[in-house]
Amino acid sequence: MRYMPEPFKIKMVEPIKMTTREERKAFIRDAHYNAFSLSAEDVYIDLQTDSGTGSMSDSQWGAMMRGDESYSGGRSYYRLIEAGKEIFGYDYIQPVHQGRAAEKILFPLIVTPGQYVISNMFFDTTRAHVGLAGGRAIDCVCPEGLDSGAYFDFKGNMDVPRLKSLIAEHGAENIAAIVMTITNNSVGGQPVSMANMRETAAVAKEHGILVVIDAARYAENAFFIKEREAEFADATPIEITREMFSHGDVFTMSAKKDALVNMGGLLAVRENGPLVDAIKTRVISFEGYLTYGGLAGRDLEAMTTGLYEGLDHDYLTYRIGQMQYLAARLTADGIPFQNPVGGHAVFVDAGKLLPHIPYDQFPGQALTVELYIEAGIRGCDIGSYMMDRDPETGEQQRAPFEFTRLAIPRRVYTQAHLDVVADALKAIKDRADGITGYQITWEPKVLRHFTSHLKPVD
Repeated sequence: MRYMPEPFKIKMVEPIKMTTREERKAFIRDAHYNAFSLSAEDVYIDLQTDSGTGSMSDSQWGAMMRGDESYSGGRSYYRLIEAGKEIFGYDYIQPVHQGRAAEKILFPLIVTPGQYVISNMFFDTTRAHVGLAGGRAIDCVCPEGLDSGAYFDFKGNMDVPRLKSLIAEHGAENIAAIVMTITNNSVGGQPVSMANMRETAAVAKEHGILVVIDAARYAENAFFIKEREAEFADATPIEITREMFSHGDVFTMSAKKDALVNMGGLLAVRENGPLVDAIKTRVISFEGYLTYGGLAGRDLEAMTTGLYEGLDHDYLTYRIGQMQYLAARLTADGIPFQNPVGGHAVFVDAGKLLPHIPYDQFPGQALTVELYIEAGIRGCDIGSYMMDRDPETGEQQRAPFEFTRLAIPRRVYTQAHLDVVADALKAIKDRADGITGYQITWEPKVLRHFTSHLKPVD
């Protein structure tokens, strides 16, 4: 249970509000039992997401002062492109305002309505943008990834034999793309091995299918490859990153994760061609001119610096060490989670912790609510509640897991905060039998978990 010491010192602090249990009950009720609708000032420890919630370094803040705010051709853009080419090795790199903007631009260009897109596991926005483009998303994670209690080094891997079967079943011409999510968020922030990336890319090349990398947590994936694949034990994270991205044709990235910024994203194509020209047209329509992509020059500077800082091995050792510390605390208290712990979050197995709550009453959301009531901790359901209804039947889809994700913001919380989280989960476990599920009283058609209203099941 050793806590990995921070490879930095604290220069600025932000006070956080303490609330009472009764206050929190009222706050979550007024938010219609949807944690996204809570006011952030009423949250003590915010583990809802690691996206854009991290702390930037003094080097990043310093770089922001050098931001070139020219509408076109600013030097901050060229500095970002130079860094992107060095790290990823792609010919065309386009800044956008965040990851879902990259998806909005890309998927209508590569998906013909009715085609399939296969992934080791889609995250919510990627799945939504495939659907909005008229495609059908298929999850194809390896069997080991579906057993939260069993240890496996690379639970995020693509199930390559099943991938081959899906291509044979539907026909390569009906597969628009293969998406490799690194790390694999929806299955618990689990890494993908280099061997699996190579094998998947070889299958795609054989059938002429585009490989898209969802690269939000590429640096954490590189760290796991260095730790767990002997071939890369002596490689640097940036060397591993170059190898990983050589097995893709396109990547989308939310830079709000491993690039350590509060806003920004990238869309890149390995080789210049017609797809690049089509991307440029859509970027100008949706994001602004090509050399700022919906971002200020200062944002581009912060992203450039963050791309390198996020690949620092000492930082990554501490980053993953935070997850491992919290996981060790939960193991000691008998709290089930996706084992081994992933790179950016601990995924508590709410389905096992609350086995009396059926999937269509959303155990992951029930645990999210209880964590907030117990200690002011905001988590996020990664389960059936996050799944939109089946677009053809309108019925509730069942997720392979009922997780509550506790995503740790980068360079924000201390060991004491993680101990509060562990203690709260232990208290909830001790009263688990009295916890009820939830039902939806109002929902939108797409990405419902952000804005739905719920109420406790009677």
